[in-house]
Amino acid sequence: MSFFNQFANVVEWEEFRDDMIFWKWSNREIKKGSKLIIRPGQDAIFINNGKIEGIFEQEGEYHIASEIIPFLSTLKGFKFGFNSGMRVEVLFVNTKEFTVKWGTQNPVLIPTPQLPGGMPIRANGTFNFKVNDYVTLIDKIAGIKDSYLVEDVKIRITSVLDQLLMKWISREGKDMFNLQANAFEIAKGIREDLDMQVMDNGMTITGFHVMSFNYPQEIQDKITKTASYEMIGNLQKYQQVAMTDGMASGNIKGGGAAADMAGMMMGMNIANEMMKNMNAGQKPPADPAPASSAPASEGKKPNFCPNCGTKNEGSKFCPNCGQKLSE
Repeated sequence: MSFFNQFANVVEWEEFRDDMIFWKWSNREIKKGSKLIIRPGQDAIFINNGKIEGIFEQEGEYHIASEIIPFLSTLKGFKFGFNSGMRVEVLFVNTKEFTVKWGTQNPVLIPTPQLPGGMPIRANGTFNFKVNDYVTLIDKIAGIKDSYLVEDVKIRITSVLDQLLMKWISREGKDMFNLQANAFEIAKGIREDLDMQVMDNGMTITGFHVMSFNYPQEIQDKITKTASYEMIGNLQKYQQVAMTDGMASGNIKGGGAAADMAGMMMGMNIANEMMKNMNAGQKPPADPAPASSAPASEGKKPNFCPNCGTKNEGSKFCPNCGQKLSE
């Protein structure tokens, strides 16, 4: 027994990395005293002559001779004698779901009638993926590589991402100046297409998210200004809010022509409000009393005779009936 223990191996993922999708333990012999160590978030796959002999998913420490070999011997005629060591490969797979940040390196030109050359748009977000098919993974990647990194998957994804963004923005981007409103549908379509891209490597895209769409600064400024008009509803209110913002930020004073215009408009608005308040505070004048019912002032001759109604020309007596017209 001491002879075998002297050459015992520990089969384990020796340099585990969070950004590594798989790592291959190879070019060494498994001997009678060897043991297998599987850590949380790992699966161990025994490969012999390029074929999967067994998959071990439970974390823990296993003795090759008493726990692994008896199980493997029941699969596909696997035979292992202890007269000498046997070369066998063990592929350790990281089972977690990976989250990767992405961003367009260059603006994606989206065809739009408003701009003949296309709308230059940048975007960024995250995508998630994990290994889901060990047979395909070994056949397409692990058969020729000893390890595989998240960065390798990211490079493959980003190489086709610009084309997919153009495809799904053109299809789902009903409002080219408000793509964020359709971000969910755009991301859903891209995820389905990306899943087809990595499926042949034994992986699956479990999520794809667009965090933001970014326009050139001059276009973004126009979008923001248009949104402000629509949000407020009309020009008058927009001007009022603009002046209020200017006063709050201290930009009205010393602001040149714009500040002068804002001040003039503010003064006009204040004057209008004052006129409205003054008009509201004034009472309407009382209706004048009828001339016939108004009492004559003392010593003043009436214009008409109170007895017969004849017009008076300033005399003391009515020229028609002789009625005395004043004291």
